[in-house]
Amino acid sequence: MARICQVSPTTVANWIDQGHLKGHKTPTGRRRVVVDDLAAFLRAHGMPVPPELLGGPVSKPIVVLVEDDERYRQALRTLINRSGIAIELVEAGTGVDGLLEIGRSDPDLIVLDYGLPDLNAEQVVERLLDPERKLTAEVIIVTGGIQEEAQARLRTAGVREIVGKASGMGAVIEAIRQALARQMAA
Repeated sequence: MARICQVSPTTVANWIDQGHLKGHKTPTGRRRVVVDDLAAFLRAHGMPVPPELLGGPVSKPIVVLVEDDERYRQALRTLINRSGIAIELVEAGTGVDGLLEIGRSDPDLIVLDYGLPDLNAEQVVERLLDPERKLTAEVIIVTGGIQEEAQARLRTAGVREIVGKASGMGAVIEAIRQALARQMAA
């Protein structure tokens, strides 16, 4: 954005923070602007709109999969690819790596293993769903087992779907389909 507007990144950040340019902050504090909002801003201020911002192809939804079990992650990736769901899949094996990928990619959906080696799902969700972050991605928790109290805390925090691994990967794929459909409808 700074390159397109021929200003410094700090100037762009200030425009967003002051409400001059419509945008939001990611969980890691980076700022993001939707292409249409940037194009409207450029037009409103008499700046040329680069051709790549005009009616380019629609990008695939981004799904971040945070799962520490490499075999489960690989099997789920394979099943997602075979299912025909058109997404860009970003993977992470720990909670911290997941938070970094979420901040980097600004996903449409997060599929999060409950039992991660460094942070559990509640700790990750607490950081993600903080109202200051303005996260628009839905979070799906996938778990091998979870106590009812933990489920209640996750739902109170804003998690809509909790899928047991015992239900099979098909249940996870269906939860992904439904969450993406809700995102598209919103």
